[in-house]
Amino acid sequence: MSNFKIGNILIGQEHPPVIIAEMSGNHNQSLDRALEIVEAAAKAGAHIIKLQTYTADTMTLDVREGEFFIDDENSLWKGNSLHDLYKNAYTPWDWHEPIIRKAEELGVLCFSTPFDSTAVDFLENLNIPAYKIASFENADLPLIRKVASTGKPMIISTGMATLAELDETVKTLRESRCENFILLKCTSSYPASPENSNILTIPHMRELFKCEVGLSDHTLGVGASIAAVAHGATVIEKHFTLNRSDGGVDSAFSIEPAELKILVEETERAWQSLGTVTYGISEAEKTMAKYRRSLYIDQDLKTGDRLTSENLRIVRPGLGLPPKYFDVLIGRSVGCDIKKGTPVNWNLFL
Repeated sequence: MSNFKIGNILIGQEHPPVIIAEMSGNHNQSLDRALEIVEAAAKAGAHIIKLQTYTADTMTLDVREGEFFIDDENSLWKGNSLHDLYKNAYTPWDWHEPIIRKAEELGVLCFSTPFDSTAVDFLENLNIPAYKIASFENADLPLIRKVASTGKPMIISTGMATLAELDETVKTLRESRCENFILLKCTSSYPASPENSNILTIPHMRELFKCEVGLSDHTLGVGASIAAVAHGATVIEKHFTLNRSDGGVDSAFSIEPAELKILVEETERAWQSLGTVTYGISEAEKTMAKYRRSLYIDQDLKTGDRLTSENLRIVRPGLGLPPKYFDVLIGRSVGCDIKKGTPVNWNLFL
């Protein structure tokens, strides 16, 4: 697979992981707060700000009973109809341009998740650099074809998708001539637990679909994201808010600015640490190699004296013969006078 760019950002295992800060509905219906979120994300080092583009009416039906009402005791959104939830969470479409402009001013990319074709048309008019497909829409092949027709890179979360569904999605992308895409391993629970993250899926997905793979991380903290980078993730997406205590539809599983800064720094360190398969003394270790253990003379010796466990020692530094010769040399006679502290070499023997 070849590296590609989203805007000016290179995507691939040869480059540092790309961190996406997902605003979602954490603006709490305040444009000023939305712009503050952009500023905080940029300051913390995020590479991309992501929005969501929909209306309540493009997401669901205005029905407040049955399957359109959330009564799950474990849901963060219990007691809301789907329509009310999306109405409270959506980002007004006339906010998109000032948010994108603010991100550009701060040197951060901004793009969005469209949830229907009208959102794609709207975002195309704003000339965003890429598109994200949410987990709940990863089997919406007409939407995927519509987005692919723009010719722009795509990021697709894989939550809940079976292997057969993902195969169909990827085939649809490639049939639509979209080769610059990223699949994000995702667990669609809010928050997700580390135990349900299954990070080992990432290298399997990369090998299976021959594409870049990342993580859409709904866990608390940054541990799962760092583990994902260690297993080849090139993109990390986390929901982001100014302060969880301010509330909001996604605040409970969003990270705050200090945590985002840690995420950016530690995922890059994890990526840097991967390196290559290597053994032996590295360039960075050369100055320390002399402090390895080796064989040294521990007593003043006269010509003809024999080496014993009292006068031959395995110590630091490492300028003598390797320790593996200790048993070989015990009992051998030295061929010259030797001072204590002399490193052992073959020239000392008869």
